[in-house]
Amino acid sequence: MVLNRRSPRVYEEEVGLREEVPVRPERRTRRVESGIPGLDEILHGGIPARNIVLLSGGPGTGKSIFGQQFLYYGLTKGEPGVLVALEEHPAQIIANMMNFGWDVRKYESEGLFAIVDAFTGGIGEYAKREKYVVKTVDDVPSFIDVVREAIKDLRAQRVVIDSVTTLYLTKPAVARSVVMMLKRVLSGLGCTSILVSQVSVGERGFGGPGVEHAADGIIRLDLDEVEGELKRSLIVWKMRGTSHSMRRHVFEITDKGIVVYPNKVLKWRWRTYEEAT
Repeated sequence: MVLNRRSPRVYEEEVGLREEVPVRPERRTRRVESGIPGLDEILHGGIPARNIVLLSGGPGTGKSIFGQQFLYYGLTKGEPGVLVALEEHPAQIIANMMNFGWDVRKYESEGLFAIVDAFTGGIGEYAKREKYVVKTVDDVPSFIDVVREAIKDLRAQRVVIDSVTTLYLTKPAVARSVVMMLKRVLSGLGCTSILVSQVSVGERGFGGPGVEHAADGIIRLDLDEVEGELKRSLIVWKMRGTSHSMRRHVFEITDKGIVVYPNKVLKWRWRTYEEAT
């Protein structure tokens, strides 16, 4: 008897491709530059303003760096930003950003940047100095009130929530409704936002049932082991208000942040073989 079987996926990297940009690019929609080299090219001009983008990926894929880079670039362009910290101490976030040369302390003192502390629960000396503190993330309406206050005070144009999954970790059934609540507030206040979404290694979803329908855009980051080496890639699953690349692009995390390579595409194929018995 001969059995046809498929081996694990085989990795191929195609280099030298040029991203196809529409002959008539969308000009009516105002775009927001991401600040991530190469990303705006595969988005055919940048993220549409006011879009709520779900940034999904497993551990170690670079989601937090992506969000911080997006915020910091906006600050350098005079666009106020708010970072909502749910999974890491604010002091550690600032230190991590400094590793890439992103010193947000200056902008914080100028009233252009703020961290909403939803991590410490108001406990500790650091929390006592913070203006925007969420005591418990279980109360989503109160959480949103604090975020709204920070956005209004700064007149923020960019918001990153890291990670939104924490808000419905114990109640996955409410994931879509939570994202919709955030969308109404963030988009209503004129913000272009990144919602970081955690997924398990190997999970094909986006971090919660139905969240993909509530978000305006989805960018998926992946980290795959290929022949003993980890490969980073991203793909834009959807982005309302613009056409975009449908390919899986290689990216790297450098000492200056994330760099996306529009001309490098990952291709997976299944190796089929026959086994005689």
